[in-house]
Amino acid sequence: MAGIGFELRKLLRKDSLLGLVQAYAYAGVIGSGPWVLSIVGILAIGLLCSALDAASLGVTQFQVSVTWLIASSLILTGGVQLAFTRYVSDRLFERRNDIVLPNLHGVLCLVLLAAGSLATVLALTVFAAEGVLYRLLMMAGFTQLCAIWVLTIFLSGLKRYRAILAMYALGYGITVGAALLARDWALEGLLAGFVLGHFALLCGMWWLTVRSFVTTEAVRFDFLKPQHRYPSLLLIGVLYNLAVWADKLVFWLYPDTSAAIIGPLRASVIYDLPVFMAYLFIIPGMAVFLVRIETDFVDYHERFYTAVREGGSLETIEAMRDEMVLAIRQGFAEIAKIQTLALLAAIVVGPAVLAALGISTLYLPLFHIQTLGASLQVGLLALLNVFFYLDQRALVLRLCALLCVSNLALTALSLQLGAAFYGYGYAAAVLLTLLYGLFALDRKLHRLEYETFMLR
Repeated sequence: MAGIGFELRKLLRKDSLLGLVQAYAYAGVIGSGPWVLSIVGILAIGLLCSALDAASLGVTQFQVSVTWLIASSLILTGGVQLAFTRYVSDRLFERRNDIVLPNLHGVLCLVLLAAGSLATVLALTVFAAEGVLYRLLMMAGFTQLCAIWVLTIFLSGLKRYRAILAMYALGYGITVGAALLARDWALEGLLAGFVLGHFALLCGMWWLTVRSFVTTEAVRFDFLKPQHRYPSLLLIGVLYNLAVWADKLVFWLYPDTSAAIIGPLRASVIYDLPVFMAYLFIIPGMAVFLVRIETDFVDYHERFYTAVREGGSLETIEAMRDEMVLAIRQGFAEIAKIQTLALLAAIVVGPAVLAALGISTLYLPLFHIQTLGASLQVGLLALLNVFFYLDQRALVLRLCALLCVSNLALTALSLQLGAAFYGYGYAAAVLLTLLYGLFALDRKLHRLEYETFMLR
């Protein structure tokens, strides 16, 4: 997301209240738009189908199927997303733009091959009892999503944020419209709408990519060469996505908190909806994170390393380091303030929202603790972003491993403690990882000049 800082600086240069509002609105939409559209789109299909008297079982099976598709595809491609983005950034820095698109086609070929093979095996084994059309649509949806995640992060690296948002709006608009038109075909009709919308999204994003590069080759696999591999980034991507979904997976697979929906797929009625609602309340924090980290911090980060490379004085280097530390502290302070307000807003509007969705107010405590956990996750995202700028991949890997293990262990513990503790495992895991990360960041910043000159 580094390139978004250029757009935000243009808005902030207006030095007016309107420019400030525009910057935060732009950051919120760009940073949260794609996944908000995803969540809202799937929920909208359920609500609209219910209002139109569609079969409730088919709607539930559709939403659970799509949720499993999204979770599994993110975990499978998480490592590829980060490692390939790093490869592309290195090639762009070397001004070797002509080999970027062929290598993108190469990684897409491997991703589609792996996703298609895995989907085929699952369709013939654990989903063997389901209808042929359902299995074919699930295979298509899974492979499409795997390719879409790779293209999304690739286009983000090229600073095509508005284009990404427009494509997601188009894709999910088609998804909702097609699913509603095909609702009479129950589960298969809804899934067909989902596949159609994501096919349009995939084609649109690939078209944007092809327009961005000129090349004479179709496919290359240079990213597989040993010097271009980033095993730490592969592990980070897998572990982070697994960590984010770990508590959901535990609740889905634990018999007392879940129910079988279709085939091997399970869902937790008491856990799922409050979780996804909580994520909608981190949009303000994402906006602040992008505005502060991607403008102030990035500016001083660039000045610090420019001074190092060009032989700046020790006084200049220390001054840039101090400004960078100040920008980080101000960024985290503003994230904490805005997410506190978001949490209070969730407490105030929570009863009305649950009532509008026909959900019992007994879910309120879980919704509140999930909103707190999601708010802490915004701070963790900002922290990981800072570490990536400082190229602390080993430390990021430890943080992601800690989040994954602690989320699994503490969520399992919360299940044993009873319903009153549901959601606390996720929130405690994020808090533990955030505190460890902040301690490590403080230590790194105090040793920044030493490690920059002596250890690199």
